[in-house]
Amino acid sequence: MELKRPRTVAAVLAGFGLAITLTGCGGGSIENATADGDTECGDLDVAINPWVGYEADAHVLGHVAETQLGCTVNYKDLDEQVSWKGFGSGEVDVVVENWGHPELQKKYMADQGGDGSAVDFGSTGNEGVIGWYVPPWMAEKYPDITDWNNLNKYASLFKTTESGDKGTLYDGDPGFVTNDEALVSNLKLDYKVVYAGSETALIEAFRDAEKNKKPMLGYFYEPQWFLSEVDLVKIDLPEYTDGCDADAAKVACDYPVYDLNKVVSKEFADSKSPAVDLVKNFSWTNEDQNLVAKYISVDQMNPDDAAKKWVDANPEKVDAWLKE
Repeated sequence: MELKRPRTVAAVLAGFGLAITLTGCGGGSIENATADGDTECGDLDVAINPWVGYEADAHVLGHVAETQLGCTVNYKDLDEQVSWKGFGSGEVDVVVENWGHPELQKKYMADQGGDGSAVDFGSTGNEGVIGWYVPPWMAEKYPDITDWNNLNKYASLFKTTESGDKGTLYDGDPGFVTNDEALVSNLKLDYKVVYAGSETALIEAFRDAEKNKKPMLGYFYEPQWFLSEVDLVKIDLPEYTDGCDADAAKVACDYPVYDLNKVVSKEFADSKSPAVDLVKNFSWTNEDQNLVAKYISVDQMNPDDAAKKWVDANPEKVDAWLKE
């Protein structure tokens, strides 16, 4: 399954003509060596994929790297696929939150037959769930709507100008991880996938749907702070079984539960940067991520300030990340 998520790619691609910096964490240059033989961090290049939970991960990790290890953290707004391409070019050291991507693993991970530029660095501790959701008022008024078998019965409720005579299933962005067009086709549902454009657009649409009792069916996911504001109700799609999504064109099952993980460049993994252990040890919960994401999205805090607030309140977790 191709797991995708938000942000535009156009502005991102321009950055990939840049030369590799000699002082990067993965560079292993002599300039990173101190007099006593220890290795300074230098630059740490962290991809920022376009959803706020990822941003929370990255800035908390980056704040600790800067304040505790002396790294110069460079945040790069990149689509997921472009982020992985950056491992080989030297533009990216770390992808903090990966949602599967078997197609990218096969291309970039040595143990999957790829070029070896990407290395799995273990779980973030977050459990990822993707699915279709309706606002709470709809589940209350139409209790059987949460069974996918009944969706065609309610298709007319979800008609929009974008979907014509079909119901609308809102996705976020074509860059998100999604099987939805295949699911609609293979489950013979009377719906059309319409891209809302971003995580923010999905949230605003669901918020409006609940407040004003408007019908809405849309793609959404956890961890995600918004679910503490509007308790969206998940549609029961056909149960996921191992391998049911192996052929993207024939998918007719729910999404799996993802053990979200970190992926780094081989160059960075083999370096003696002190940030290597930090990234490897970084782990927290969905609740931790949602709290920092809420600081950023709802409280309108600068991501660095939001990260500092969480780090200052959780010294024991941070200390565990810093152990060699």
